[in-house]
Amino acid sequence: MEDDRIWTFEKELWTGGAEVYEQRVSKDCVMALPAEPYLYTGEQATAAVKDTPRWEEVDFAETQVSRPQEGLIVIAYRVKAKRGDKTYHALCTSTLRRLSHEEWDVVQHQQTPLGVIVADPDEKA
Repeated sequence: MEDDRIWTFEKELWTGGAEVYEQRVSKDCVMALPAEPYLYTGEQATAAVKDTPRWEEVDFAETQVSRPQEGLIVIAYRVKAKRGDKTYHALCTSTLRRLSHEEWDVVQHQQTPLGVIVADPDEKA
């Protein structure tokens, strides 16, 4: 997959709805996100997206692409996402796996929010 297509693929995951997740996120995917339950399977992430408003604007910076082996792409980037008056900044990684010619899915995604205090699950308020 060419770099431009990688970033279009990733951006559509941020802005698209549940149908995008259903098509592109593997059921075997693992995700680390800054919201409970913090560690998600692909199925849990897809279910969570159904009840989450999508981002209206997404910009990537400091993008990196690695191809450690045939059919595997690892990306890293800084994201700035906007929805209404809410802005979200994070450092992210994703791992994409080729299923067949021109067909890819996400098997790993991680977000580290910037400028946000993430609750410690061991500390009860």
